[in-house]
Amino acid sequence: MLPWTALSLALSLRLALARSGVERGPPASAPQGDLLFLLDSSASVSHYEFSRVREFVGQLVGLLPLGPGALRASLVHVGSRPHTEFPFGQHSSGEAVRDAVHAAAQRMGDTNAGLALAYAKEQLFAEVAGARPGVPKVLVWVTDGGSSDPVGPPMQELKARGVTVFIVSTGQGNLLELSAAASAPAEKHLHFVDVDDLHIIAQELRGSILDAMRPQQLRASEVTSSGFRLAWPPLLTADSGYYVLELTPSAEPGTVRRQQLPGNATGWAWVNLDPDTDYEVALVPESNVHLVRPQHLRVHTLPGERGAEGVSAAPRRPAPKASLGNPGDDAGDVTVTAASQEAARYAALTRFRRLGGRGVVAPAQDL
Repeated sequence: MLPWTALSLALSLRLALARSGVERGPPASAPQGDLLFLLDSSASVSHYEFSRVREFVGQLVGLLPLGPGALRASLVHVGSRPHTEFPFGQHSSGEAVRDAVHAAAQRMGDTNAGLALAYAKEQLFAEVAGARPGVPKVLVWVTDGGSSDPVGPPMQELKARGVTVFIVSTGQGNLLELSAAASAPAEKHLHFVDVDDLHIIAQELRGSILDAMRPQQLRASEVTSSGFRLAWPPLLTADSGYYVLELTPSAEPGTVRRQQLPGNATGWAWVNLDPDTDYEVALVPESNVHLVRPQHLRVHTLPGERGAEGVSAAPRRPAPKASLGNPGDDAGDVTVTAASQEAARYAALTRFRRLGGRGVVAPAQDL
């Protein structure tokens, strides 16, 4: 009789939940987005090192859900001139992408990573290259740490457009330069690994990439000295609930601005904010139909002057210098920080995790 009793209890519980009108809500959406691998293919990398990097990228590709309706991948070489090994959408399966990675030949030449990063930005947003509008963009740059040309300006343009940047350094790269280039927080987006130990970070990097690709992510863009824009995918409908958007200066937790938005809203612009200031943002979906978790974001406004009140006061600047991170935990925490040395100097210490759990500490005055 025990099996029948358990079945009866399960059916009764399910009926009670149905009558209450409360559901768990839909399962988490599958990751989707455009993933660009940028590989150092120049003469500064030995043939052995390039083969190990190629093997690592092939391993990583095999761990990701690649496909037409999910993740698409592209591979670009760093050399005297950037070279596309294959564009987005050329290969429709993970196996085909992995085979293409293993077949990639080293290009040699100079290490013009800055030129390649500018080229990568064009590829990530060019529909002619197979890129898709409105999906998350991720760049994974595997480098020996050196570049013949500046990487800062093109990298900041990438992050200002919402691209999540992961850097894997297999050489003796400059810690401060690479940490500024990677998305924040650096301990999640920057890895220093020996070329023979790359396989150790494959699973961790896979998880971080998938986090960045999940469409539930709350994102910030057009960060200026006086405001920023927020965007999120449809989590509710006009009939199923509404959103409460909260904005709090990090230094003044008691000062909260709130805005209620309809369930079909997917964006909002905060304006008339203080320059060079950290703000905590919370997006709280309210619904009696689905249980949807709040999402959180930290945004740092740029130095400068305060703008006028009104949504239109958030100016559209061509390349606001900001970096966008990814969800850090189950609540979907994301960090956006101004890419200015002035803001960085306020930090007492900056810590970055190395393989094996050893910390590297950089005094802020060295930034």
